Amino acid sequence: MNSDVAIPFLDLVTPHVELEEELTALFRRVLHSAGFIGGPMVENFETAFAEFCDVRHAIAVNSGTDALRFAIIASGIQAGDVVLTVPNTFIATTEAISQARAIPEFVDVDEQTYNMSVVMLQRYLEKKCVRDKSGRLVSLHSGRPVTTIIPVHLYGQMADMDRILELAEEYNLIVIEDACQAHGAEYFSKKHNRWMKAGSMGRAAAFSFYPGKNLGACGEAGAITTNDSSMAEKMKMLRDHGQSRKYYHDIEGYNGRLDALQAGILQIKLGHLKNWNELRRARALEYNRLLADCDAIRLPWEPSWSRGVYHLYVIRTNERENMMKHLKDAGIGSAIHYPVPLHMQRAYLSLNHSVGDFPVTESCAAEIVSLPMYPQLTSGQQEKTAAAIISFTNLQKDSTEERLGTLITADRSA
Repeated sequence: MNSDVAIPFLDLVTPHVELEEELTALFRRVLHSAGFIGGPMVENFETAFAEFCDVRHAIAVNSGTDALRFAIIASGIQAGDVVLTVPNTFIATTEAISQARAIPEFVDVDEQTYNMSVVMLQRYLEKKCVRDKSGRLVSLHSGRPVTTIIPVHLYGQMADMDRILELAEEYNLIVIEDACQAHGAEYFSKKHNRWMKAGSMGRAAAFSFYPGKNLGACGEAGAITTNDSSMAEKMKMLRDHGQSRKYYHDIEGYNGRLDALQAGILQIKLGHLKNWNELRRARALEYNRLLADCDAIRLPWEPSWSRGVYHLYVIRTNERENMMKHLKDAGIGSAIHYPVPLHMQRAYLSLNHSVGDFPVTESCAAEIVSLPMYPQLTSGQQEKTAAAIISFTNLQKDSTEERLGTLITADRSA
């Protein structure tokens, strides 16, 4: 817990203290078995996580970035292929694309969900691509073939997967989910007439178990989910130097294995994840209630087809820096996810984008604030956070009215 604030943005101490006996016993088992890499702990977690996500296979790896990179490679995407994603995400999404030797191109996000805009995706496919002589879809921006869509389930809410998958089918594109913030999130699919889990709808999906995630390790960890058995086998080889069995290398791979200790920690926590997610949803509803009459901010929006798991609770305000300072002065933590869109990062100057290319993303990046959100957050802490936000917005309103009054008085005097 951050000792500088009374209400931390994220509390990683309390849940581990609550599970201390189980985690300590696990550590002792690992020490006494010396089973540090692979083995039953990893396999058991893979089985449990696949069941949780309603898929046939889960492949444990050492980070969410590796999970996405291995999924891209195993799906058959070639060097130089264009992979469509959003600029409103963490750079790991595009790093994985680039490291698989593909090219990231961007589609703007929806104004309400902050996930990939299906309208903008369709516009990109119709207006920013052509068919070459062989019938391949080619990007007018890069001149390279477009093969893949990676929607990001940002902040714990799923993108509009039915419509994305429909467009993918129409244009013969692969869909890989970036579910790194969406463990347990659900989407109501009209096509299947049922709720479906994040990680179960694309050809494959990537999850991160970075410590601050809804399901977090005590270090780096990740997993790929898929219903494609051949992809699963290839990803198992990719994570382990391309080995089909020890010292037999069918392909050249990577060192992307998950430590057994982290797998054991994740399996213990997985048993609590459903309850933790329900608590996050309850906390989000409470924020919504407490801040319902605060017109100066925009609250998160959850469409009817979504059951978000609120990895983050993100509001928008035109007075972000001043609000964050006000919260800090009140002993309340907050954060920004993410202040600089990917198309404006120096790392991607070669993609030749300009300010204004993705206006919704740019507007969000200038206004978003993440409030404290975790299962152990108390109602009292939420009330104090909401009260601080309301007091700030009232101060801003009073200040604005005072300035307007001064201007009116000065105008009349003139």
